[in-house]
Amino acid sequence: MNRARTVSPWLPTTPCTPGRCAPHPGPGSATVHPLLAVVRLVTGLGVVLTGLLLALLAVPLPAAARRSLVRHWCRAVVRAFGVRLRITGAAPAAPTGPLLVVANHISWLDIPLVATVLPGRMLAKREVRAWPVLGALAALGGTLFIDRDRLRALPELVRTMTRALAAGGRVIVFPEGSTWCGRAGGTFRPAAFQAALDASAAVQPVRLEYRPTGPAAFVGDDPLGASLWRIAAAGGLTAEIRILDPIPIVQYPDRRSLARAAQYAVAGDSAPMVRAIQTVQRAVASDSANRPSSSVHQWDNSSPAAVSSSRTPA
Repeated sequence: MNRARTVSPWLPTTPCTPGRCAPHPGPGSATVHPLLAVVRLVTGLGVVLTGLLLALLAVPLPAAARRSLVRHWCRAVVRAFGVRLRITGAAPAAPTGPLLVVANHISWLDIPLVATVLPGRMLAKREVRAWPVLGALAALGGTLFIDRDRLRALPELVRTMTRALAAGGRVIVFPEGSTWCGRAGGTFRPAAFQAALDASAAVQPVRLEYRPTGPAAFVGDDPLGASLWRIAAAGGLTAEIRILDPIPIVQYPDRRSLARAAQYAVAGDSAPMVRAIQTVQRAVASDSANRPSSSVHQWDNSSPAAVSSSRTPA
């Protein structure tokens, strides 16, 4: 029997679960021949392993060359798993100053997807450091790891992010703090936005979408291996990254208002996502953030999903 986990009340939670949000095949989805799925999986893992060698070779290269190498490698990872890539909007060709990149969070694919256009230092949960191969790559890439069970460690992390931004760097954050299925989204946590204010860094919102949505979703207690296979076996999976207009911080007096502005920019014209955001915000305001609301998925499911307490990539 599995022992119930104790979840810190300040940690983000999501009602999304693998069984409800990532069925495969699900509505509107298709699968490829198992042999092709195996080829994709092996090729994708091979490209990931190649990243270790590239990371070591890139150390002496100029910054511009390293960024180019990261972009090409991340694009190769996405394509190796059979995912089509679509980019809309204009990304800065080269860093022109400190930039905090913020995006909604659906899958582990979000990381290479964002890095194909806006490579920078990622913020990830501490557990990612222990992942085979991927953890080593994350560390070599300068990932900032957060221990989400230690609230007292958050101020020092914000200071570290501030220093990285103040040096003219680019930091990439998924402020929802947990993966959602893509049909709905969570509240943007404001801590990372304090670093942008302290470093006078612009905020670059990015919106990520996958079609069909189910295969890409990496939520709840979904094992990484199961997610890898589901993506490799998906037919016609397309990932879209929308580069939205930067948000100048001078318009916002504090991190909470800046976080809300970024959150609504990412939600954009997605009415279901906006409704889901409003639902979650009302739940937080009523001190019930750790209990799912039946309206979060009402436009897609007929009954509420169970709350997932697992920690997904930050």
